[in-house]
Amino acid sequence: WLKPLLLICSNKPNLAIHAHLLPSSILPQTPPNIKMWQRAVRRSATPFLRSLRPVASTAGSAPLGKAVGAGIVAAAGLGFAAGNNNSRSWLECKSTDWNAVRKEIEAILEDENYTDSSYDGANPGPLLLRLAWHSSGTFCKSTKTGGSDGATMRFDPEVGWGANAGLKKAQDLLEPVKKKFPEVSYSDLWIFAACVAIEEMGGPKINFTPGRTDKESGKQCPSWAGDTHKDGRLPSADMGSPDKTAAHLRYIFNRMGFDDREIVALSGAHGLGACHTDRSGYWGPWTRAPTTVSNEYFRELIENRWTVKKTHKGKPWTGPMQYEDPTGELMMLPSDIALLQDPAFRKYVELYAKDQDTFLKDFGAAVGKLFDLGRK
Repeated sequence: WLKPLLLICSNKPNLAIHAHLLPSSILPQTPPNIKMWQRAVRRSATPFLRSLRPVASTAGSAPLGKAVGAGIVAAAGLGFAAGNNNSRSWLECKSTDWNAVRKEIEAILEDENYTDSSYDGANPGPLLLRLAWHSSGTFCKSTKTGGSDGATMRFDPEVGWGANAGLKKAQDLLEPVKKKFPEVSYSDLWIFAACVAIEEMGGPKINFTPGRTDKESGKQCPSWAGDTHKDGRLPSADMGSPDKTAAHLRYIFNRMGFDDREIVALSGAHGLGACHTDRSGYWGPWTRAPTTVSNEYFRELIENRWTVKKTHKGKPWTGPMQYEDPTGELMMLPSDIALLQDPAFRKYVELYAKDQDTFLKDFGAAVGKLFDLGRK
């Protein structure tokens, strides 16, 4: 009875997701089978972490006990891949063995020596996603400039934009892969690495089509004449008030071609990784599972209690205005809180907080669209 199913999995890679239900010893020609079991454990770990989330205190009561760190999730391994019937196979680019490239990226993601100053149990996945996000997020639909083609973040002034602080580290992580596969453009490599990272962190499979080319100098970095020109074309975390911040988000994302629902879906990426005082000036992770793609960001927004941060580790907070939960261990940016306070945005926050499957579907579609912006 196994033979027909195995043939289906072999000939229909998008159905191979079901292979994690089978004993690893009988699966032919698959990636390391232990990962499939790790992915199942990882996916089930998110509700466990959610159950440990400290509850916002009510009057006269204290928050419930301190939760276990995100290292539990990291220990479970990386990823869970959802199928995409419309995806173009990564193997269609015959000049490159994309499976081999993927293995190199997976090795980076699994580096046990990787650490992050803002949270335990870190892996480079959130950083690689941010690299691709910020590379693609420069696109302007009116002028058809910017976007994922070009990899201009290798050069000044773009690499020096405040929003790109720390992303040179992500570029350096991928440099050995570039040297091993010189025929792969930086711009393809950055996007592909993010696609792999999203899958390995439990998210949907993102459609990837190679063919991007690299620009040759900083003279080709995308320019921007808007209010945030000093930070390039990327969104700012705070424009001074919730209504101005919400308007700014629409201004930036509408320029790329995204509507309100897509803006909120893309904001779900804030559930990954953390902010750092030596980069953005902000501090802390958004969730207790910062290496797992899930709807926890939206659940935290809705279910937790957020107040303006006043102290940090027993000392007065001197960084930019941000919000924290009752434990002081989780944070939200003003742009995150703006999603709650803007009625049109909030309805999608509430939707995704209640329905993870809908979030993952919308997130996958929005990220795929983002990564394709500017691709020639």
